[in-house]
Amino acid sequence: MDNDAQFLLEVHLNGGADDDDALEEIVHGLLSAPRTVSPKYFYDSVGCGLYEQITDLEEYYQARTEIGILVDAVDGIMARHRPMELVELGSGSSRKTRVLLDALERTGTGHRYMPFDVSEEALREAGAALVAAYPGLEVRAIAGDFDHHLREIPRPREGTRRMVAFLGGTIGNIPSARRGMFLADVGSMLGPGDVLLMGVDLDTDPERTRRAYDDAAGVTAAFNRNILVALNRETGADFVPDEFSHVAVWNPVDGRVEMRLRARRAMRVRLARAGVELDLAEGEEILTEICGKFNRGSLSDVYADAGLELIEWHTDADERFAVTLARRAH
Repeated sequence: MDNDAQFLLEVHLNGGADDDDALEEIVHGLLSAPRTVSPKYFYDSVGCGLYEQITDLEEYYQARTEIGILVDAVDGIMARHRPMELVELGSGSSRKTRVLLDALERTGTGHRYMPFDVSEEALREAGAALVAAYPGLEVRAIAGDFDHHLREIPRPREGTRRMVAFLGGTIGNIPSARRGMFLADVGSMLGPGDVLLMGVDLDTDPERTRRAYDDAAGVTAAFNRNILVALNRETGADFVPDEFSHVAVWNPVDGRVEMRLRARRAMRVRLARAGVELDLAEGEEILTEICGKFNRGSLSDVYADAGLELIEWHTDADERFAVTLARRAH
């Protein structure tokens, strides 16, 4: 735990049982059909840096479109809901956070920011920068993952209105079978007057969306292959990243982009810590990420299944992306 002025960091990725659970999760995914890996393993220090590069790419319209919507809508949102603390899930470098914190400063209501992310390094860097930039702001950061540590986010202080932000379209990375339960867990953080601010990518142009995950410069390909470096570190595996091709395809049945790694040759991979060997055929794929897309009707249904109701919907002029607000259903 770090304590520096108004910055507090709690780390819940502490090894031990967590390491055993991670190993079991990875092995289970790689032995499944299709073979899968959780996208949380993208975000080591190299992966975080590559992701920041992705958000600046011409093809990756999502980040700049979401920021544009927030800049246009945020003052009205803050004036209507007047949150006193901001919880951000998957905060990363907290780039978009500044748009929200600037608006909170203008309303004069906000005093505490709680970023939650799997990357301890990103939280340290962002937290130090934010307490320097916003005198009087308390930053309480939580390093953990969505599957195990959401309960570590503190309850709101009595009489405090809370906004939970979940930006970047990250809800689309959660499989549909788990999406409702995840949002129900998020909804449990909300009390009367609290709101969920969530960004969602829209399903208006499948090919444009697919290209956002297959940029010409190859940054997303490097990001995708880097997950194999993380698997080698976590499991003692001997994956060779350059022996896999990056693949991004649109799945029209499920309304999502899928990122995969395709074996360029037949190979045997040993996961030393697990005592497991994988035989991959040439052309066999590992699913590394899904990126689900929505429209207003489908998102309303997702919210309703989680006991939430959609109360605000903000989009760009081309309706490529939406920033939404929801509350617990009455």
